[in-house]
Amino acid sequence: MKTPYKNIYAVLRINRFIVLAVIICSSLSSFFAVWMAYNINKKALNNAFAINTDGSIIPLKLVTQKENYKVEALAHLQLFHNYFYNIDASNYEKNLEKALWLGNSSVDNLYRQKKADGVYNRLLQYSLVQKVLSIDSQIEEKQGAYSFRTVTIFEINRGSIIDTYELVSTGNLIAVDRNFPNNPHGLLITNYFEKSLKKLNNENPLPAQRSGGYLKNQ
Repeated sequence: MKTPYKNIYAVLRINRFIVLAVIICSSLSSFFAVWMAYNINKKALNNAFAINTDGSIIPLKLVTQKENYKVEALAHLQLFHNYFYNIDASNYEKNLEKALWLGNSSVDNLYRQKKADGVYNRLLQYSLVQKVLSIDSQIEEKQGAYSFRTVTIFEINRGSIIDTYELVSTGNLIAVDRNFPNNPHGLLITNYFEKSLKKLNNENPLPAQRSGGYLKNQ
């Protein structure tokens, strides 16, 4: 009795099914391996490890880059506003020179405008002391760009008279190469603008950037 031969098409269908099954399984295995490697690498980048005194491993969560940036930005703004507004007849040239390293041409233009308006001449003429009392900055991020709004409280000592002012300034921040000690945080202030100036016992805000008149002798 002759052995019956299987239908050639049925054999080909079985072979094709086996090949497709192997390909699908291999693809799924490769995808799973890539996903696992990515996941492990991501966790490794976000964590560090320290060895305890008893030999055990302690996972340490690293701060994110944005958190680092915010700390650097707040420190940069604190430094700039101190240099630019905490001035008197003995230190204004040195402080302003340091402040100009922390901003671009918008800061330099404001400095030149104040100089042309006689702000620094009045500082020398009347031995005025402008002292920063507090600096409060808010950082905002939009699509990778950073902007800030800073409220600076300062007083001007005219000897017998002490006036206190609130200055609101705005601008943007961009990253640049660090330059110690001139620019230790590696940031640059751009589009700097003195938005409003208000004498704290006067509710009417003044256009600070246009006049610079808060150093007039009163």
